Amino acid sequence: MKTPRYHLHTVFASTRICVWTLTLAVLSLGQLHAADPLTNTWKFTTDRPDVGWQKAAFDDSSWQEGEGGFGTHSTPGSRVGTTWKTGDIWLRKSFKLDQVPQSPALLLHHDDETEVFINGSPVAELTGWQTSYTTVPLDKNQRESLKQGENVLAVHCHQDAGGQYIDVHVIDAENPPTLPPLSPFKSKLITQWGSELTPENAWTEYPRPQLVRENWTNLNGKWDYTVTPEKQFKTPDTWDGEILVPFCLESRLGGVQRMLDPTEALWYHREFDIAIEKGKRTLLNFEAVDYRCEVFINETSVGAHQGGNTPFAFDITDAVKNGVNTMVVRVEDDTEAAQLRGKQVISPGGIMYTQVSGIWQTVWLEQVSPTYLSDLSISTNAADGTISIACETAGDATNTKLRVVVKDEGSKVAEIESASNEASVTIPNAKLWSPDSPHLYSLEVELLDASNNIVDQAESYAGIRSVGKAQDADGNWRMTLNGKPIFHWGPLDQGWWPDGLLTPPSDEGMLFDIEWLKAAGFNMIRKHIKVEPRRYYYHCDRLGMMVWQDQVSGGKTPPWTHLEPNPTDADWSDANHDQFMLEFEWMIDTLENHPSIVVWGPFNEAWGQHRTMETGQWTVERDPSRLVNIASGGNFWPVGDIADQHAYPNPFFPVEDGRFDNFIQVVGEFGGHGYPVEGHLWDAERDNWGYGGLPKTMAEYRDRYQTSLNILNELRHKGVAAGVYTQTTDVEGEINGLMTYDRKVEKIPPSELKQMHRKLFTPISRPIGTDQ
Repeated sequence: MKTPRYHLHTVFASTRICVWTLTLAVLSLGQLHAADPLTNTWKFTTDRPDVGWQKAAFDDSSWQEGEGGFGTHSTPGSRVGTTWKTGDIWLRKSFKLDQVPQSPALLLHHDDETEVFINGSPVAELTGWQTSYTTVPLDKNQRESLKQGENVLAVHCHQDAGGQYIDVHVIDAENPPTLPPLSPFKSKLITQWGSELTPENAWTEYPRPQLVRENWTNLNGKWDYTVTPEKQFKTPDTWDGEILVPFCLESRLGGVQRMLDPTEALWYHREFDIAIEKGKRTLLNFEAVDYRCEVFINETSVGAHQGGNTPFAFDITDAVKNGVNTMVVRVEDDTEAAQLRGKQVISPGGIMYTQVSGIWQTVWLEQVSPTYLSDLSISTNAADGTISIACETAGDATNTKLRVVVKDEGSKVAEIESASNEASVTIPNAKLWSPDSPHLYSLEVELLDASNNIVDQAESYAGIRSVGKAQDADGNWRMTLNGKPIFHWGPLDQGWWPDGLLTPPSDEGMLFDIEWLKAAGFNMIRKHIKVEPRRYYYHCDRLGMMVWQDQVSGGKTPPWTHLEPNPTDADWSDANHDQFMLEFEWMIDTLENHPSIVVWGPFNEAWGQHRTMETGQWTVERDPSRLVNIASGGNFWPVGDIADQHAYPNPFFPVEDGRFDNFIQVVGEFGGHGYPVEGHLWDAERDNWGYGGLPKTMAEYRDRYQTSLNILNELRHKGVAAGVYTQTTDVEGEINGLMTYDRKVEKIPPSELKQMHRKLFTPISRPIGTDQ
């Protein structure tokens, strides 16, 4: 049973309070984003140019071309189109005036020293730095430098230290235009699967592998989209273009590559054709939408949802009609507010990445009976070989019963009928699930009426296994699977892609990562701050890959004190905590049937860590069949099963500290050894980095990796029960992956990695269960 749950009622707010400060001189980014973009393509050089570079007639044909602004992504208020990291930059661009405005001004954001010229005449000399765009009026004499027709704007900016940024425009102060929509960094990297993507093959696989019905309709493909001010709630009359669903607004594969500002709303539109079966109900399913949305069918609101990481569905029976229907989806995404966002930020850099807005997983339709199976909860016990199923139903299930048929490779091995919504069946000589033998039983689940007629039916599967813990001969706690100790060895896996961002380019591409890690000798993956599409866990189930599943983070963060005593929690409001717990429950409810998932992780490195003891105790009670890692590398509180230390570049755990004797001791992150591969970097001009500095040669890189493995193995003999290496692939500016971001280059081949990893699975010096 799925008790106790965190029961909450969530309300979608169509408006929210958002206050922007406005003066005559300063414009916020929220007010800069609108419909009429300014031309922002420049010629630039970072080498000192010849004399006269600022004049209109100067030949800049040898200069580079780039999109403004220019600078580093971490600079506050910046809208970086081209990375600039040198001490100086010289810029030139042409712009056309139908007539010279009466009140011309410069709209700019700069640091540090900046000089601006119009048609060769100096119009501004500025010092210091800014954190937002500012208007600087031009006086009467400066106005005379402008002319009707073509003009040339020339800029020189010098940078002293810290973040840097320059962007300049000439505007009419009485009728200020708006800057172009903020664009994410447009990398040239693309995966093999991204290059093969078409609107026709975009995620065509059935998205819910543990509750499968035959008849369904995939709604992925080209949709219309537009962006409006957040205050607009009327469906737009026109559309900006097309976006490829299920890829987000910011992604290359979506076809738009535009950032969504917190003051904006993203709208989707498409038509779909459906032949409604008599007596059936129609369900509209979204696998994930980031972050708040409302859905309209034929101009009727059918529901709203808040939460960007898990599936949801609306019954649209009363709004849908035979034939052609119209669907509109309105989305809001305030990425850096209190919402759960994981690694997404507006200005990516370091360990934080490009924001993701809107639909980012499959959208699909299905038609079901008036009474139907709405959810299944599957649990197993390895000791007696049982599979237990609890079904949830929608509609009138008063006189229904449940029938379950269990099959092994097509042959029936058990069958049971139950007058309730629960059934438990024992499998003779049950084959247990493990990484070495990931055996799965197929399930046929039927809802029957009083006359044994099938009301609804679905297919599912189960892997029989039990997760636990036990002490070894020295009193160290070890993880167990099916009653036997097992060392957990896996990578930190963030599930980001250079072309799809959070959305894998295809099911095949997503599967590639898991198969590669399996071939490399890992038996576990720590799924880091992301909930993957449900098919990801299906592949882990059938391939035999254990998963540590993180909750997606967000909100206020306390001081990070690692494993030090007396930590503090962040102060969260009741409303924000309730939303966190609601989304945590949704994640567990969505994924709890997967045998591959063996650990839940509510918090990571103190990010959004709050009410830790309450959250931990709830998690333990919600799912006693798995282990709980309350705060991976974060502030340790004595709840759950695991004490987790993060250490870079080499692993470490304070095994002598008696405070952790009653917990499984793990190194939840270490390594992060970086190595740049030319031609496979997200941005070659960025500060690409790895932990401990970058090795000079591949041989040094391999030696560092081997050294970390040796230290982890020593810790294993001292009681450490698991290790997590950072990470599977490079991600944006982090080049510490075992593969490049585009998955095209293996830094160490998987066959060699498997050989290197063997030592982690050899018997420890004192076997578990032996006497002293």
